[in-house]
Amino acid sequence: MAKVNVSIHGRNHEVACDDGQEAHLTRLGSYVDKRINELVAAVGEVGEARLLVMVSLLLADELSDVYAELEVARTSDHSLTALLSAEDALSANIENLAERIEGIAERLEQA
Repeated sequence: MAKVNVSIHGRNHEVACDDGQEAHLTRLGSYVDKRINELVAAVGEVGEARLLVMVSLLLADELSDVYAELEVARTSDHSLTALLSAEDALSANIENLAERIEGIAERLEQA
């Protein structure tokens, strides 16, 4: 198990992570630190506990937006899949009709 030092709002925190996840955890820590610094710039120093709650809510809001966008993308993907399936069915129906028309034309030529 690896350990990473993450600096958030001027304080270092040693965090354990799976081997190979050190760089990812460092990026996450940097992102949280960036968001806290943006929050402090907007509202000032309001205490660590309140900052923690506020930044947690901001990050949860960002995550919620991403989930909503993902759901829209999935719905669009399902719509595209349904459209392609309908197109395939339509093509099969047109092909079937064409064969029937050819059959009728042949019978008319023989009559």
